[in-house]
Amino acid sequence: MTFTIAAPAHSELLIRKSRFIGCVEPVADRAAAQARVAELRAQHPDAAHVCWALLAGGQSAAVDDGEPGGTAGRPMLDVLRHHDLDGVLATVVRYFGGVKLGAGGLVRAYTDTVAQALLGAEKVPRVVQRTLRCSVPYALEGWLRRQVERTGAHLDAVEHGSVVTFAIRLPAPQAAGFVAQVNEGGQGKVGWIDD
Repeated sequence: MTFTIAAPAHSELLIRKSRFIGCVEPVADRAAAQARVAELRAQHPDAAHVCWALLAGGQSAAVDDGEPGGTAGRPMLDVLRHHDLDGVLATVVRYFGGVKLGAGGLVRAYTDTVAQALLGAEKVPRVVQRTLRCSVPYALEGWLRRQVERTGAHLDAVEHGSVVTFAIRLPAPQAAGFVAQVNEGGQGKVGWIDD
């Protein structure tokens, strides 16, 4: 079973005068991860490195950000894999303390920082989400909104044109039942859009 984490968790280690600030947090995809890393760079303009690793729905990344190749991002990614995580971004902000750690020391520092953050993280089973797109006449807009709310699905987008187009996100195992329910209640007036 694959897991994600419920909320961000943090750690901070001081190793031979270098400060390592770690965070593990849930993210949807690579774009969200890159946006979060950009925020960290803005929050820590004096940091020597902002290294990160991502596992999110088949999208993975291991970024050393100027550290010697394979000493930061890859070890961080290995920690995420070892914990069977998905939909998780691990970041470590490093403030250099003037003492070089060597390749082995860097690998240990980045691995330990992420592992410490994960100790405070609540792991939860990862539920794969599916996005459904459909269109309905204006007369059925309110009805469909109520169906979405009642089933606990999430309304990602609504577009008003000649018809009302919905993007609805829900757990993948519930998708077929939701489609059948909407088809029955929509009396043949619901059009499903394949992406």
